[in-house]
Amino acid sequence: MKRSILASLCAVLSACSSLPPIKTVDQVNLHQFMGDWYVIACIPTFIEKDVHNGIESYALDSDGSIKTTFTFRKGSVNGELKSYHPTGFVVPNTGNAIWGMQFIWPIKAEYRIVHLDADYQTTIIARNARDYVWLMSRNPQLSDAQYNGFVAQIKGMGYDINKLVKIPQEWDSHLKKDAQ
Repeated sequence: MKRSILASLCAVLSACSSLPPIKTVDQVNLHQFMGDWYVIACIPTFIEKDVHNGIESYALDSDGSIKTTFTFRKGSVNGELKSYHPTGFVVPNTGNAIWGMQFIWPIKAEYRIVHLDADYQTTIIARNARDYVWLMSRNPQLSDAQYNGFVAQIKGMGYDINKLVKIPQEWDSHLKKDAQ
């Protein structure tokens, strides 16, 4: 039994390591990247299941780390307001495009900025393991054409887009106030 589990684990790890790294953007201006990003779609982690109105917010700290706040409603746009506060750490010599995102010490999850438009309005965050991905925008909605283009880009990176979940973003004035 133990050998079977070990063999399965080795097979999974070797399959992941055989995939080529996902290319990041060349350079990220951290000051421009900071602020609020609406999560448009993702392959969700366990905390992102049944998320509505997800917003990822970044603030550059004086020590160079990135204070992160992930805020969302659980279950519906009127569901319980939840937030998580991981810390991002920029990996040196990566053009600020690779971060370690730490929810629990000492583990830092890989966070690769693989798409960032020139105006810092849309971004895709990926992982070489192709297990999670996030499409985010400064606006809560993308046109169907924009969304489909990003889905094609994510698929081209080797992701199973059948796992991609579009995050409901439904805002009115009282919801925006409550989320802040």
